[in-house]
Amino acid sequence: MHAIVLGAAAGGGFPQWNSASAACVRARSGDPLAKPRTQASLAVSGNGSDWILLNASPDLRLQLEATPYLWPPLAPRSSPIKAVVLTGGDVDAIAGLLVMRERHAFTIYATRSVHDLLAANPIFEVLARDLVERLVVAPDERVVAGDLLFEIFPVPGKPPLYMEGPDVPVITTSGNTVGLHVTSGASHLFFIPGCATMTPDLASRLRGAEVVFFDGTLWRDDEMIRLGLGTKTGRRMGHMSVSGPNGVLSAFAHLDVKRRILIHINNSNPVLLEDSPERAEVQAAGWEVAFDGMEVVL
Repeated sequence: MHAIVLGAAAGGGFPQWNSASAACVRARSGDPLAKPRTQASLAVSGNGSDWILLNASPDLRLQLEATPYLWPPLAPRSSPIKAVVLTGGDVDAIAGLLVMRERHAFTIYATRSVHDLLAANPIFEVLARDLVERLVVAPDERVVAGDLLFEIFPVPGKPPLYMEGPDVPVITTSGNTVGLHVTSGASHLFFIPGCATMTPDLASRLRGAEVVFFDGTLWRDDEMIRLGLGTKTGRRMGHMSVSGPNGVLSAFAHLDVKRRILIHINNSNPVLLEDSPERAEVQAAGWEVAFDGMEVVL
């Protein structure tokens, strides 16, 4: 199996368009230790010719142009992209679907709640239903896409920001946020770009895994509050922090995951800076920090 990181950043990318933070300034200046990143998405293939996208970020067009594997192989129009599998209905996971409106046949796999969000917004009807099949996948159901087997499973998360309201539970395992287990039979990987907390069930799934791409949104749970960027904790936003006693590093310490890669990293997270103490800490703990164009071959 071949996986390519199309984008590694959280919503807004790195640098974020309206951020003049020190890190974003470094990224704009071309600092090689502060590499720019687009919004999170992965492409996977079992045979090198048929590709499946894991989420479709708002930066999808740029990501496709930067990835020769995904260029059209035949004139006048074609694409090696056979399907898109969605882990939620957030803007940074679904907006790229609008880039794929030029009458190309592919399949969208998602939970019922995510498909309901797409169906409720008429702009997504630009994806012609006579060509773009929308298939509902139940939690823990296994489906074949291309020559890969996918399993969607619920993880603690929240509804998309635009669906939050006074009567909407914030953190649930109802299918608003899911993780993906992808296997070619011989190799396996997990893709979990959003997760509010580590549960015993999730820990059991991940124990001994070959490769896990996991939520690296924030370094600290109160990061956005401390920096004056927001009023919510990371967990309230649906994301574990990387550090801390309930953070990602601690949660994975005894799971024996062979390769651990942080993805969906917010521009406020200092692990994006290769010379930061936080980057050194995650590397010492055996973690990698995803970057655009990163390739993982299993």
